[in-house]
Amino acid sequence: MGAAAVPLLAGCSSPVSAGLFGTRLSPETLVYWNLFGGGDGTRMEAMEDGYRKIYGANSLQATTFAWGNPYYTKVTLATVGNRPPDVAVAHLTRAKPLWDGGLLEAITEADLAAVGLSTSDFNPRPWQAQITDGKNIAVPLDTHPLVMFFNTDVCKKAGLLDGSGNLVPLDDMDTFEAALAAISKVTGGPAMTIANVGGETATPWRVFWTFYNQHKGASPFLSDNGSRLTVDEDIFMDVNDRLQKWVKQGWVNKALDYATAESYLFTGKAGLYLEGEWEITTAQSVKGFEFGIVPLPTLYDTPASQADSHTFILPRKNRTDEQRLQAMKFIKAMLDQSMTWAKGGHVPAYLPVAESAEYKALEPQSRYASAAEHAVYDDAAWYGGSGSTFEGIVGAQLGLIQQLASTPKQALSAIKTQLRVYLNTPSPL
Repeated sequence: MGAAAVPLLAGCSSPVSAGLFGTRLSPETLVYWNLFGGGDGTRMEAMEDGYRKIYGANSLQATTFAWGNPYYTKVTLATVGNRPPDVAVAHLTRAKPLWDGGLLEAITEADLAAVGLSTSDFNPRPWQAQITDGKNIAVPLDTHPLVMFFNTDVCKKAGLLDGSGNLVPLDDMDTFEAALAAISKVTGGPAMTIANVGGETATPWRVFWTFYNQHKGASPFLSDNGSRLTVDEDIFMDVNDRLQKWVKQGWVNKALDYATAESYLFTGKAGLYLEGEWEITTAQSVKGFEFGIVPLPTLYDTPASQADSHTFILPRKNRTDEQRLQAMKFIKAMLDQSMTWAKGGHVPAYLPVAESAEYKALEPQSRYASAAEHAVYDDAAWYGGSGSTFEGIVGAQLGLIQQLASTPKQALSAIKTQLRVYLNTPSPL
């Protein structure tokens, strides 16, 4: 609850007091909050400047806060205190609890039409995922799925590239495991890396949730806004038994932190790396490194990739018609600059950009864009979503499985115990 003390980060275009407390410098200035750092932050600042070029140097007050729970606590407290921003960014999975708490305004068809938008302008997967209680609660900017990076040199030596230098299809378990074995012979060690130690809980969760949902008929992990644990225990065991098998075979690392797991790909110590597509910026910065990115292979029954979407939300506040239109104009200006955003790896949700010749020519981004069609979002829960308490609890136990420090049965038991208090606690929003 100490989010009000969160230090201001890059991206602030106004005095500190205005950024912290959401006060306007003038009635014409739109207040915008986001949580983007690193390469995403740099690109977002460029997009903000694009808005200012259209509407004036003083048209926007943009502030960036610390990623994760601190940011969402800040948005919650500001809205409850009637001092929210005009527009804010939220992960789609975190927008739903805000909506359930009565902290968001619905975005109507009239709002969209006022700036020349319609539902048909968006990728159906994130658009349908944001609809809650029959209302549009957010406008998706992107989809960011778990993907598979590959080291071109290592995979070529393993005989896994076609004549055009692309990774051959590795769908179905036998084909994929044969590829892991071939890559391991080249590296003399792991074939594929997954970050799973050093406090990294998100990646183990993303990998598990991808393969879990590739099983036909997989049940939700959580139901009824996080009040019931409904995970299919047989599928849970099947996926985690398989992951442990890969570790025991030496095909997947036993314990690597985020940076080291990634470096194995860059240095040829591994041929494959599972992570979000946002790491494209890091990979491109490695001098002389040749790589590609593809959707995760379908190893079970149906394509699926764990994903989330960055969205724009309208926090609840008293607005004039002019202020509402101003907020929608800002959102439209950001969508129009989706190509800038796509260069950082995220798959555009705005179809005029996603279906453009310019995006289709963007390499390697366009090669994994289909993963957005099979995005699987985390189950709605007041304590769930990207960077959440749920992700931390469950991801930690899944990491222990990959470290061979816990059996799948022991991990599931620990998950049940640690989630019990949240399952039995009504949403505080």
